[in-house]
Amino acid sequence: MNIKKILIGSLAFLGIQGFSQQLLTTEEAMTLALEHNYGIKIAKNTVEVAKNNTDILNTGYLPTLTGNAGATIDKQNTEGELANGETRVAEGAETRRYNASINLNYTLFDGLGRRYNYKRLKEQYQLSELEARETIETTLIQLYSVYYTVAQLSENTNALEQTLVISKNRLTRAGYQFDYGQNTKLEVLNAEVDINNDSINLINIKQQLRNTKRDLNFVLGNQLTETFDVNTDLSFLLALNREELLAKTKANNVSLLQAEKNITISEFDIKTNKAQFLPTVGLIGSYGWNESSNNSPLAFTLQNTSSGVSAGLNLTWNLFDGGGTITRVQNSKIILENQKLLKEQLQIDIERNFNNAWDDYQNKLVIFEVQEDNIRTAQNNFERTEEKFKLGQVTSIEFRQAQLNLLNAELSRNQAKYDAKLAELTVLQLSGELLNVDF
Repeated sequence: MNIKKILIGSLAFLGIQGFSQQLLTTEEAMTLALEHNYGIKIAKNTVEVAKNNTDILNTGYLPTLTGNAGATIDKQNTEGELANGETRVAEGAETRRYNASINLNYTLFDGLGRRYNYKRLKEQYQLSELEARETIETTLIQLYSVYYTVAQLSENTNALEQTLVISKNRLTRAGYQFDYGQNTKLEVLNAEVDINNDSINLINIKQQLRNTKRDLNFVLGNQLTETFDVNTDLSFLLALNREELLAKTKANNVSLLQAEKNITISEFDIKTNKAQFLPTVGLIGSYGWNESSNNSPLAFTLQNTSSGVSAGLNLTWNLFDGGGTITRVQNSKIILENQKLLKEQLQIDIERNFNNAWDDYQNKLVIFEVQEDNIRTAQNNFERTEEKFKLGQVTSIEFRQAQLNLLNAELSRNQAKYDAKLAELTVLQLSGELLNVDF
């Protein structure tokens, strides 16, 4: 079996897999990713943990209540002398003691530390929501990148399939011409070589397409159990306004919002540490029950039971802890200053990234338009060359070159098309609008 038969057989096998495939839209892909992507699931669970931390059960505002109970049994040999001089001996005298109590502790004032810590926890919860949003945006960019790569490879596959059909038609024509003595065997051999090259390219890109579809399914949490195709039709948001998006970037960029939350958290850290300079006032209360019994002849009472309630206030004031609190306050102020500096640096960096992304988006749109014009030129050139080839006015080499020019134009157009779309998504991500736009 020669190479050509092997390639044709492989292509026939690969072609079987193209039947009855569902069409996966970007909306469906996004829905699946938001629901099943493992990174997004973990981010959502992290938000739930932060939410639980803001509950009143974790703030220190509620009292603590503890219960204690105990029982002891003593056996002793005792000897005692009474006032009248009589001596008594108790062998194996048993004493039993039982106790139980409930104790209440409640902090009335701790220098406002609980209050600042509670506010800090709420800010931490909002920060975790922003971190989850960042995870979602990053995952969606990854999703769209893989999705559009699948779309590009699908269109490239179609272009290579058309190229292979043209090459097969050329081989058939060359075979007829050779049979009737109109050309040499060299034309047939050249056509066979081109078919083999086109077949190899098609096999490789189909394998690449299958691999990329697996990558897409991984981002979707492996929810697609059947083979699928993606939508290759897309549109651009040409009504985007640079100044409006830049303003939204400064106001809604998720990294900037996180920086602002970190500044607020650092401010509460300073207040929480300063609260340790103030005293702590606590309320204590308890209810207790005690019972003891003694069968010794020397005991004045055989059984004693007591119960009662006690309450009180305590004040604790750490007048000097070796300078630890002072150091923590100073370090908190430095951390706050660093957070402010990081925000300033981030503002400059994000504005630069936005300007670069916007220019890149505009350039890629122009390149896509140029490639659209180029493919029309290449198509026109190929059709003219094909007509002349059929009339014998151009050689097979010239025809092949026109064919390759058309193929390269189609591949370049596809590349420019999806590069422009991904550049658009980058602009939307930086401006915080990625989750607000329908694709």
